[in-house]
Amino acid sequence: MLMFMLMALIAGFLLSNQSPINTDLSRIVNSPFIAGSISFVVGTLFLGILALTMSGRLTPSIGFIQTQPMWIWLGGVLGVIYLTSNILLFPKIGAIQTTILPILGQIVMGSIIDWLGWFGTAKVAMTPWRLTGIMVLVVGVLVAVVLPNSRNRDIRQFDSAVTHNQRTAVAGWQIWGVIVGVFAAMQQAINGHLGALLNSTSQAAFISFFIGTILIIIVALLIDRRLPTIRELKTTQPWNWLGGLLGSSFLFVTVVAVPQIGTGLTIMMGLIGQIIGSILIQQFGWWRSIKQQMVPAQVLGIVLMLVGVGLIKMI
Repeated sequence: MLMFMLMALIAGFLLSNQSPINTDLSRIVNSPFIAGSISFVVGTLFLGILALTMSGRLTPSIGFIQTQPMWIWLGGVLGVIYLTSNILLFPKIGAIQTTILPILGQIVMGSIIDWLGWFGTAKVAMTPWRLTGIMVLVVGVLVAVVLPNSRNRDIRQFDSAVTHNQRTAVAGWQIWGVIVGVFAAMQQAINGHLGALLNSTSQAAFISFFIGTILIIIVALLIDRRLPTIRELKTTQPWNWLGGLLGSSFLFVTVVAVPQIGTGLTIMMGLIGQIIGSILIQQFGWWRSIKQQMVPAQVLGIVLMLVGVGLIKMI
């Protein structure tokens, strides 16, 4: 079990690097949706090669498709909703809420999925230890993410500007931010169950990413109505293409980990890895991101999250 928890932690750390990489790529191609499409295409190619190597095929049989419920194929759809919503939420509710609300939605929904055994997952009893651990972990997230950002004058000013004089609209976007997190938790549970049904984690990951790739390309074409130019692509650095590899690797690990340690714990370990990675990225300015020194609150938040996970495992 510890091995799968560590895998989810490392996968979350890797995923934290995807955002600044894709942000730099979106600057080059002048569109976050085109950058997302490029990332998805790269990830799909990687998972396709992985699936062919590990299982010898990309798609399931017709018989399998006909006998499964429609929701089993929703992983890729929910992934695209999560990606595009984060892009839309940022200018509507600001940086802090765009970060924290989906995280809270993921933690709550992941815990509910495990508790009720939804999407083919094994039921996990909601013991007092587990509930306490979840609450401690949420406090840790708030301390690590909200407290440092709320003390950053530039972030406070930006968030105040985007939410000023539009309270009703902001409330709607805030609710959607939580729902987006719920979708992300559902995606991991669905993909994990698909992998178990197919008896192939690589094939399940490929199918989810492939569906997401088709959808994000459609979204990009509808919004930007163009493809990236050769001139734009020539100005990229080799590391600008790593976003898709990191995102697809994270998806593959969650497909592996969810059947072993549950949706909730997979999400929580992945989130800890993402927060640790984000702090290090800001500390050292990786991927041309803006440097921001680590503060004691971030360290305290990570410690609280780890304590929360420890309490959750006391069952």
